[in-house]
Amino acid sequence: MPVQQKALVTGAAGFVGSNLVDHLLETGWEVVALDNFSSGQREFLVDAARHPQFKLIEGDVLDRPTLDRAVQGCQWVFHFSANADVRFGLNHPFRDLEQNTIATYHLLEAMRAQNVKNIAFSSTSAMYGEAEVIPTPENCPLPIQTSLYGASKLAAEGLISSYAEGFGFNACVFRFASVVGKRYTHGHIFDFYKKLKANPRELEILGDGTQKKSYLDVKDCLRGIMKACFEGQAKYERPRYGVFNLGTTTYCQVSESAGWISSEMGLEPKLNYTGGRQGWIGDNPFIYLDTKKIKSLNWDTSMSIEQAIRGTVRWLAQNEWILERRQ
Repeated sequence: MPVQQKALVTGAAGFVGSNLVDHLLETGWEVVALDNFSSGQREFLVDAARHPQFKLIEGDVLDRPTLDRAVQGCQWVFHFSANADVRFGLNHPFRDLEQNTIATYHLLEAMRAQNVKNIAFSSTSAMYGEAEVIPTPENCPLPIQTSLYGASKLAAEGLISSYAEGFGFNACVFRFASVVGKRYTHGHIFDFYKKLKANPRELEILGDGTQKKSYLDVKDCLRGIMKACFEGQAKYERPRYGVFNLGTTTYCQVSESAGWISSEMGLEPKLNYTGGRQGWIGDNPFIYLDTKKIKSLNWDTSMSIEQAIRGTVRWLAQNEWILERRQ
């Protein structure tokens, strides 16, 4: 794996982005971190800020002059900035388009202006909608979109693939299962933990609890990203463009994860279900990714879903300040 390269990480103070920043610095990279701190946490960059090869630019991915300055001299861009509010996306329809799709366009244009050709993009398994093929491969039929978040990420993928084809970019796109672990700040584990802190006796679960999900620890996620970017070219669909699912080879029901979370907290709450196959519009009842492609690069997960979820609960217990910070 190449070292001593310079990378821009957008969304660098977020959950996955800040973990990536630390990983890159530890492996010899020079890192430019870009974040506007609308949802990212400054505490996540405390260790990185002490590193001599780290530079923070506080700014927005919608601002072209800031992007031009941030990307200058970089060999790679890891684009992890996004609005990830899947559940409440219908309350503010423009936000996903603006922060996920339009922002990606501005970044690609800044890269083109500065002659930076390599991009790794954080997409999502949500773009598969309610997939007809389970486990779902990267080349499954284009699905009907069930969330504005998934649709905005799919649109961004389209832009990136077009820039790879038209302008010679080298692009690696990642469709993640739900990522959990150190610095986790949103999602059902966060929500359940917060609910159980407020009322240890009962836990409301949206839907009927049979929704099937896959969860991936952030450390395994990062290993997959680096594997695909630097060893995966032979697996690309096009010479300059590749898509990789990242997830586990198993899944669990939401009711199972609620049990693990409660157990890790030493609680036995009554589980109250709101009913229905979905917790909300866009809550896909079965997400299970085919990961043969990334596994062909000698990548695999290091922990089970249960281990990853329990580890996330322990991190939340040690960092409860995040509960109030992330309302």
